[in-house]
Amino acid sequence: MALADPVSCAKGSEDSNPFPDIIELNVGGQVYITRHPTLVSVPGSLLWEMFTQKNARSLARDSKGRFFVDRDGFLFRYILDYMRDQQLVLPEHFPERGRLQREAEYFMLPELVKLLVPKLSEQNSLGDDPCQSDPEELSPGADTARGLSSAATALPSAVSGAAGTEGRRAGFITIGYRGSYTLGRDSQTDAKFRRVARIMVCGKTSLAKEVFGDTLNESRDPDRPPEKYTSRYYLKFTFLEQAFDKLADAGFHMVACNSTGTCAFAHEQTDDRIWTSYTEYVFYRE
Repeated sequence: MALADPVSCAKGSEDSNPFPDIIELNVGGQVYITRHPTLVSVPGSLLWEMFTQKNARSLARDSKGRFFVDRDGFLFRYILDYMRDQQLVLPEHFPERGRLQREAEYFMLPELVKLLVPKLSEQNSLGDDPCQSDPEELSPGADTARGLSSAATALPSAVSGAAGTEGRRAGFITIGYRGSYTLGRDSQTDAKFRRVARIMVCGKTSLAKEVFGDTLNESRDPDRPPEKYTSRYYLKFTFLEQAFDKLADAGFHMVACNSTGTCAFAHEQTDDRIWTSYTEYVFYRE
């Protein structure tokens, strides 16, 4: 009696699961590489349905054969982190909790939605961006002290809010941006440098309008009172140096900065690594 061919048996076992163990995803232009068990770790979720209940050929793919999902590619990193161990870990002062909740609802992750709901501002609807603007009942001084206590310690005069020279008021302005950059093989110095999609502005409305004038896009928060704070504004240009020049001309000096970087993917042919980052610069005027 002939024994069964182990190769054919293994092949039959593999055919029972049409998906490979390592899966590449293109989510809104951001590439993620993960394991199949991670994507199906939450039964009933959208990813579980996609990669267990559907045929691999029925799923959308990009030009390189990666499975394509038309959602926010930056926020998906938190969705994927949750799928790995069912825990939510967000950066401090995370500004897009409302949008992440919307993504969690889309991917049918009810437990993640529950983790996000309690921290939403009561005055924001689910469709708004909570934490983007300060609640009306908070005073400007309280908002400044809450967000920049370390910088205020280094510059005691900042807390007092004393008027600056030539009638200009003291205050903070924070600009931030998401960007991407490429590092060549062995971190060569001729790598492609920073790519900025949008420069965001956080601070008191009156200060932001004074510094940036007509170059400030107010479309996301058009009716914000002059003495209130917002982080929904962004600039009509994408050159950081231009923003720095305008702040310097208005008498502001940089007092703090921070940045994070994550390797999104490596180019298949050149081995260049594409990195995504988020960076903030804090400016103060006495």
